[in-house]
Parts: sequence; C-alpha cells; structure tokens
Amino acid sequence: MTADDHRRAALVVNPVKADAPRLQRLLVDLSNEAGWAEPEIIETSVDDPGQQATRRALDGAAAVLVAGGDGTVRAVSEAMARSEVPLAIIPSGTGNLLARNLGLPLADPRRMIRAVFEGDVHDVDVGWAEFTRDDGSRDEHAFVVLAGIGLDADMIANTRPALKKSMGWVAYVDGAARSLTAAEPFRVVYSIDDERLHSVKVQSMLFANCGTLPAGIALIPDASIADGGLDVAVIQPRGPFGWLAVWRTVWWQNSVLRRTETGRRMIAWGGQNRSVRYLRGASAEAAATEARPVELDGDEFGEAVRIRCRIDPGALRIVFPAGMDVARL
Repeated sequence: MTADDHRRAALVVNPVKADAPRLQRLLVDLSNEAGWAEPEIIETSVDDPGQQATRRALDGAAAVLVAGGDGTVRAVSEAMARSEVPLAIIPSGTGNLLARNLGLPLADPRRMIRAVFEGDVHDVDVGWAEFTRDDGSRDEHAFVVLAGIGLDADMIANTRPALKKSMGWVAYVDGAARSLTAAEPFRVVYSIDDERLHSVKVQSMLFANCGTLPAGIALIPDASIADGGLDVAVIQPRGPFGWLAVWRTVWWQNSVLRRTETGRRMIAWGGQNRSVRYLRGASAEAAATEARPVELDGDEFGEAVRIRCRIDPGALRIVFPAGMDVARL
C-alpha cells in the first residue's frame, strides 16, 4: 500500500471488547504519518454486531480494521467477503481465534495498525454455514474458524458470560463441565462433497476453516485457512473412557506429538483413534433427527436440524505485518 492523502482507513470496533479511544488515537496518528486521510471510527452495538457497520465502512475505505471479540471478527469478515478491501485484525477479545490461527501478534495493536499502511496482504478462505431450522426456514452465515453442531455448541451456550469476562477462554472449561453431565449422543446423517451418506451417532460435528484453539491446542491439526478445503471432525467418544480418548487425540497427539518427527511416527504406530475421525472435502452436510445447538466461531446460533458448510477460497484479504512468514497458513 502506498501513501495517498485521498486514502482512508475505517475502524469497526466493539467498545465492550476493545479500548476504542486508545485505538482511535493510534489509528489517527499512524494515518497522519502515512499521509492518509482522517480515519472513520464505527462502533458496533447490540443491534448490529458488525455487518451493518462494516458495510458503512466499506463505502469509501481503502482498508478496514476490526477490534473486538471473535463474534465481531466473524461478523465483519462476513460483510467483507469478496469485497477486495484489505482487513486488519486487532486482537481484542478473549479467544482471538482467527488472529491465533493467522499467527498475528496478539498484544501489539500499534504493529497491526501500522501494517495497514506498510504491511502485506494475503488472501485467506471464508467458510459459509447454512442452517435449516426446525420450522424449515434457512439462514446462511460466514465463519472464519469453526462451525459446529452438538455438544460444542451446547458448551458455548452453557458458558456463563460473567465467568468468560473475568477468566477469558478458560471459562469454556466450566461450560464443558456443565454440558458433559447431561451429554447424550445423537444420530446424524452426513455426506462430504454430496457423495455417500453415512449414519452415525455423535456428540458433535465440527466443520473447520482452520483449527487451532487457545493454549496451542490443535483441535483439527491439518486444517488450513488458505488451501480452499473444509476439514470435518466427527466426535464419537466410545465407552466410559471415550472422552479421555478424545482429549488424548486433541491435546497429546495433535498438539504435542505432531510437532516432532518421532511423535508423528508414534501416532502412526498407534493407529487411528475411533473417538475422533477427521474427514476432508470442499463441502459437507449433516442432518440430525431433531434440532440441535449450533455455533459459529464460538458464538451460539440457536438450534438447527441440518447444517451445510462450504469453503469460499481466497474470499478475504488479510493484512499482515511486513515480512511476516505466512507459509504455515
């Protein structure tokens, strides 16, 4: 990006999750340094989590910045998909899921704002999830990290807002404990790329654009945000120790052993864990026998009887600090 006094940046900020006055001062100062026009600052609200604010920002902005929680980032990304306008993410919430998966600096807002004027831009994928509700109605929304149906969504619904505000992403552990006590498997019929139908009992199905969680947990280790593919995890804990097998896969195998050649050999020798199955395609669909909780990027989205997910390759242009290595994407 080159300096141009006719160019203007716009910041979409969630004032509950981010320090809006501080970010505004930084953006004004760095815009002036770069020779850009006075930036526009637009706050989200209860009635508008970010889509309307982003559409307003896109009217004339050369770049858009977002500061807020995962829900704000998701909403802004949804409105910006295929816009060709670069998006800079200023990590501000408790999870910062997309920023973590992109490897962005989590505690340096000045660096991320400066990247708008002198950084690099790379295209990443956006996921889309269409929900079919119990009454037959349908609605579609974007996700940038994960979509899910089942226990993961129930866990999010059971996470207490006050605890999340005080403890951050660790509060989801409490939500998980509250959900597991009454968790029952449910039957789904699913297909990948509209091919063969499979009928299984699951606790949850996850559809990933990328798959890293806080604390370096690789929920879906092969998921890439820049490969044009959709990764699916079928969570099927079996027997009284089934959840231990799930945790062993997600934490020990995915997040520890996979980091070394010896560890990867150990995984291969141990065979496939049937409690977690990983699948891959361009799209996937799952239908339950009754409505189940659904979620997108850590936000609950009510209940649905069917979820269909697809990937829109390279639909979002993301700003990175200059020279940052993006090969791992």
